[in-house]
Amino acid sequence: MKILAIIPARAGSKGIPRKNLLPLGNKPLVAWSIQQALEATSIDRVVVSTDGAEIADVARRYKADVPFLRPEHLSTDTSSTEDAMIHTVETLAKTGYNPDFVILLQPTCPIRKPGSVERSIRTLFNTGGDSVVSAREIHPFLWQNPTDAHAHYDFRNRPRRQDVAEEDGLYEENGSIYITRTEILTRDKCRLGGKIGIYQMSAIESIDIDTIDDLTLAEAALRSTGML
Repeated sequence: MKILAIIPARAGSKGIPRKNLLPLGNKPLVAWSIQQALEATSIDRVVVSTDGAEIADVARRYKADVPFLRPEHLSTDTSSTEDAMIHTVETLAKTGYNPDFVILLQPTCPIRKPGSVERSIRTLFNTGGDSVVSAREIHPFLWQNPTDAHAHYDFRNRPRRQDVAEEDGLYEENGSIYITRTEILTRDKCRLGGKIGIYQMSAIESIDIDTIDDLTLAEAALRSTGML
């Protein structure tokens, strides 16, 4: 069973320039996902897909494989992550490497507790599924902004949070980990498909770096969990 980890790290970023190279604690942002992938014993190859030579150099320094620079047409603001993943799979196939599964680790979600990546893979195997998506639990205290500016709220029937049954809970995709069969990725051009399992992660592990404030929050979270 071959499992390929793909870490997409585009050089351009509209929100935060050079985002994937910004320091988070004691290492560049992209390095966190690289090291977490390398620690997962079920993963046999870790590839960073990037269009930036500087990111490629950093990735290699942290022991990731960077066998190519991503083409410019796959590195625009409108390019999808799936495009980069499929390009990686097809490029590696030309060298004779054909993984059974692909795991996507997005570098903008750098907080994965020790063993999380390996446990997500175990979730896939234990459920006998085709894909796994990481998610965080949310409780159904959701509001919708009505067009008539009136909220329909019955305070007498509001449940206590601790009384919400587990089966009534909801899970929100957190963008950290996606695993799927390679054939599903290339056939459907989608990172998920078939029978999909959920790997539950904490709110701290669900921090997504999109602003400088997110970076500050992530560093505080890493310190609070002892990961830094």
